[in-house]
Amino acid sequence: MNYILFDDSIVRTNLLPLTFMRPIADIRVGILTIREKWEMHLNAKTSTLTESYLSKKFRIFREEENILINASVCPTREVVEAILGLKPYQTVVYQDTIIALHVKAEDLDKLGDASSDGIEEINIVNPPVRIGHTWEVFSKNGIAIQEDFELLTRNRKSQKLSSTNNLIGDGKVFLEKGAKVEYAILNTQAGPIYIGKDSEIMEGALIRGPFALCEGAQVKMAAKIYGPTTIGPFSRVGGEINNSVLFGYSNKAHDGFLGHSVIAEWCNLGADTNTSNLKNTYDTVRLWSYGKQTFVNTSQQFCGLIMGDHSKCGINTMFNTGTVVGVNANIFGPGFQRNFIPSFTWGGTAGYTNYDLKKAIEVAELVYARRHRTLDEVERELLASVYNLTLKNKYL
Repeated sequence: MNYILFDDSIVRTNLLPLTFMRPIADIRVGILTIREKWEMHLNAKTSTLTESYLSKKFRIFREEENILINASVCPTREVVEAILGLKPYQTVVYQDTIIALHVKAEDLDKLGDASSDGIEEINIVNPPVRIGHTWEVFSKNGIAIQEDFELLTRNRKSQKLSSTNNLIGDGKVFLEKGAKVEYAILNTQAGPIYIGKDSEIMEGALIRGPFALCEGAQVKMAAKIYGPTTIGPFSRVGGEINNSVLFGYSNKAHDGFLGHSVIAEWCNLGADTNTSNLKNTYDTVRLWSYGKQTFVNTSQQFCGLIMGDHSKCGINTMFNTGTVVGVNANIFGPGFQRNFIPSFTWGGTAGYTNYDLKKAIEVAELVYARRHRTLDEVERELLASVYNLTLKNKYL
């Protein structure tokens, strides 16, 4: 069967700026991205139905028979069993959310015009995890880590944990091949700790689960990390972190605090960058909404920083409670920054200007090279597409 993960347009907008450079399926929550979860559960590769400017990198593959899956929904055993049994023109739903539907190739281009007549619904009893807003990436990260840990470690044996470490709790720690951990304190009382392939936790680190350190990532000396936190592939972190998700290839390598935040790929937080994640009034936090073009109530008492891909900030940067930063912003200067900084913005509290696209691409090339990667033409075009969206509407 051919599986296609589709973007719900409303949800995709709610997830900006995290979905400027990727479809919903490639958001990381827990240990894995949503796509990786589905591919493991289905034992099959997936493709993507998304925005046209993203489709050159994230392509769609069509077959005569196709199952479309809502990319904002994380798989469960109940959902997967229902999907595997789908017949043409049947759909899996939970309440008013379409989770999956079986369609013919000729119907793929007219989904929005399709009538519900003749569509048979299969209802799911138990609610799956669904990521519908940016803040749900961190607020649902704990349950996602738990589920991914069970999925990844089932019937497998962990590499041996060095005796130099101090383990507190039930010992639910899993080390992949090449992982290094020495003289750390690992507390699993509140959840498991997953340490990915070729990753490293340096001496003196204090870590409470649920926690995920993905492939090639690094925790610096004396870091203090509270779960549920995910450090994505090839990221480097230090200082204090609480209930946050770094997608991958991003750095918070020095002292400073990051709490209840989501950092996309290729970001860098300068030394002693601090995020406020709680208002002095203890009110719930309002966060910029790209869809509504205003600040909306998250119903979260704790909410820090949502940062899009390739954005960076200088040393001693201070972010207010509930700050949204777009793609490829370069932020610096004293004092608290604005609560919303659009994509391709250069500057800080003293004033902002547009970040030149040519310069932004030059910087991206250098950043990629440091990780032995090459910024290819597809990535350049993606950055240019987001830049053009920014020119048309500063709030995008």
